[in-house]
Amino acid sequence: MKGIAGEFQARKADGRKIAALTAYDYPTARLVDEAGADLILVGDSLGMVVLGYPDTTQVTLADMIRHTGAVTRGAKNALIVTDLPIDTYDTPDQAVASARQLIEAGARAVKLEGGAAVAPQIRALVAAGIPVLAHIGMLPQHIREEGGYKIKGRTAEEAEAIRRDAVAVQEAGAFAVVMEIIIPGLTAEITPSLQIPTIGIGSGEGCDGQILVLHDLVGLYPWFKPKFAKQRAETAAAITTAVREYVADVHGDTGMTPP
Repeated sequence: MKGIAGEFQARKADGRKIAALTAYDYPTARLVDEAGADLILVGDSLGMVVLGYPDTTQVTLADMIRHTGAVTRGAKNALIVTDLPIDTYDTPDQAVASARQLIEAGARAVKLEGGAAVAPQIRALVAAGIPVLAHIGMLPQHIREEGGYKIKGRTAEEAEAIRRDAVAVQEAGAFAVVMEIIIPGLTAEITPSLQIPTIGIGSGEGCDGQILVLHDLVGLYPWFKPKFAKQRAETAAAITTAVREYVADVHGDTGMTPP
């Protein structure tokens, strides 16, 4: 097996963990890439952390195309994957048409949400030569139906559905699967049962890799902090301090000469 699918299965077989982060623009993509991330996701999470929407459901394909182009110009080494936003992959044909636009913008693969329900779309994308990163568990594009972010896999019925979804996306041809906010015991059980890597977000350490929204990692979005995300910097605080000092200088409150 060659290409992205073969590379990721080899990583899993060798026990090499996958470090993934989101990026939405040129400077952050370049920084993340130069710092050594294996995979950069141009996530529709940009709806909240960049565009100021309450969730991902207002993000459009045009938004994803523009931000994919910016990220592609910044990152030269990491695998760039772009989210297919809501209502752009309702059918296999629509999924392929939408994905082709993202590939033209610079993405090397696409991500879509859902398990067995979107297996036909995954098959169509793979048949068209477009690598697919699957996404099961908590599905942000369905947050309004769910009534918020909820841990998945707590009941026997829910756990069995997640197991079926994991197998379904693998059989459909996905090269890896994101597992979002699933109870850690379940992800630790599923991960060794699959040939493709699992990439966790809020799902424990039993996955083959981890992904985080960059803003959560560096403290750039202080208005919402996921409990599972370890914040490793205080970027928002640093920006606020710098701007306050600049404003004070310009206003003449410090006696310093404005730049």
